[in-house]
Amino acid sequence: MRNSTLCYIEKDGCYLMLHRVRKKNDINKDKWIGVGGGFLANESPEECVRREALEETGLLLKDPKLLSVVTFVCEGAETEQMFLFKSFDFEGKLIDCDEGVLEWVPKDKLYDLDLWAGDRIFLRRIENGCDFFTLKLVYDKAGGLLEATLNGNENVLDEAFD
Repeated sequence: MRNSTLCYIEKDGCYLMLHRVRKKNDINKDKWIGVGGGFLANESPEECVRREALEETGLLLKDPKLLSVVTFVCEGAETEQMFLFKSFDFEGKLIDCDEGVLEWVPKDKLYDLDLWAGDRIFLRRIENGCDFFTLKLVYDKAGGLLEATLNGNENVLDEAFD
């Protein structure tokens, strides 16, 4: 199983979003996502999210808050566990990202973007200030969301398409 992090950095009613348009062979090609990435050897989730945010944005996260663990299952790919964070407290200046274009997106415009269906589920939960939760998302090879299970028992697939 592969481990990764994802962080939604918030400022002035906006999230810092990464439009993935620059990397070749990118599973996230043309999607809008938060910032983050895979663990290096011996990293904790907090160390990983801080390193990835700094590398991708130039921003140093001071106190990222862990909100969720999301398990991604995709036919033909390795299962991934993603540690989902949110951060309000950071310093630094934005840099050019080699994976895509960074943009501060107002929260009320977020769902106009090309997001993964499962991202819509966890974004709504973190916006609403939910308690810590787990989410299992099952995708087919074409990127279609087949299953969404909250906290191991509640089917929330419909939330992806609201």
